[in-house]
Amino acid sequence: MRLASTHATVQRIWTVHLRPQTNGPALTCPRCAHSPAVQAVSARSAALTHLAHHARADALPGHLRICQCPALGCRWHPRHRGYAGPVLLALTCDRSGRTWRLADACAACAAAMSRTAVVPPTLLGADRTPTPPATSHRARNTPPFGPAEQQRVREMLTYLATALPRFSSPAARLLALQCALRTDRHGQIRMPHGFLRSMRLHGRAELWLELEHAGWLHHPRRRCSPVRAQLLDAAVLHQSPGRTARIRAAQWALHPTPLALPPALPSALRLTALALATHSTPAAGGGELETLTRQCGQPPQQLEDLLDQLVHARIVSGWHHHHDSGEVQWELPTHSPPGEDAVRSEAFSRQPRSSP
Repeated sequence: MRLASTHATVQRIWTVHLRPQTNGPALTCPRCAHSPAVQAVSARSAALTHLAHHARADALPGHLRICQCPALGCRWHPRHRGYAGPVLLALTCDRSGRTWRLADACAACAAAMSRTAVVPPTLLGADRTPTPPATSHRARNTPPFGPAEQQRVREMLTYLATALPRFSSPAARLLALQCALRTDRHGQIRMPHGFLRSMRLHGRAELWLELEHAGWLHHPRRRCSPVRAQLLDAAVLHQSPGRTARIRAAQWALHPTPLALPPALPSALRLTALALATHSTPAAGGGELETLTRQCGQPPQQLEDLLDQLVHARIVSGWHHHHDSGEVQWELPTHSPPGEDAVRSEAFSRQPRSSP
């Protein structure tokens, strides 16, 4: 990891501001001369799109990227033990949601910043050429789900933690995850009714409306099969690798091994279990409490209650919060007796559904 210098050629800090105007908020960027007006419902998406454009235009090889934080006196975070880890793209927004910053930062600085998510490299990949015909043959011989799908879902949950409003419901976050991973290169989403039924999200028009109010997608007000929507988050449109690999990750998110999830698990518990699965090995797992709270959209106390419920449902064997390091660790059941999954599923289906 290299520390930043003040040389202009290595500065990779981009900031945009959303200024209230009579005809809707205007997006201002210190690096751009004009300030285009944007619709209120798409202001967040417009800010992320603009930052992504700068990051792609000012791309640098990995060995030339340096942590930008020391050059500004480390004002972005509290003091920590030092600068370490790879250089990452850190996306930060202020509490009002009107100022967004994208900058290169080392892993240590990025972890110390508040209201910050690391932008996965897969979200800033270059436009892809059409897939050659040989890929279709390889797709029929793809290996079982593994670390690649796990990592892709973990990165997308981390990105959505910042791209979506803090008050987004767990069910809306699960829907947004599937939309982001299943969208085509034009941002079009098609989800059959049967697929939404399998996720217990069929007929939940309020979830589409919630994501539409956040300016993240557009959902036409007409009934059709499959359900169609248009993604407005341009940063998600340039994902890498291709759609086949992303759909595999979306499928893994429905059955996130090594955890076994009952079909009728409430959305808040399902999202929490999915976040745990992205940080788990076959026997155990661990992650920072702050990271898990962002990915689940829950405050720490509520997350701890959800972890207790996962223990009660025997999805995890136990968990422990190390207050000194801020890390949460959990253990997974070694085996499930025959028929136990069906019993748990029936038990959850009889419980009254909690609000997402």
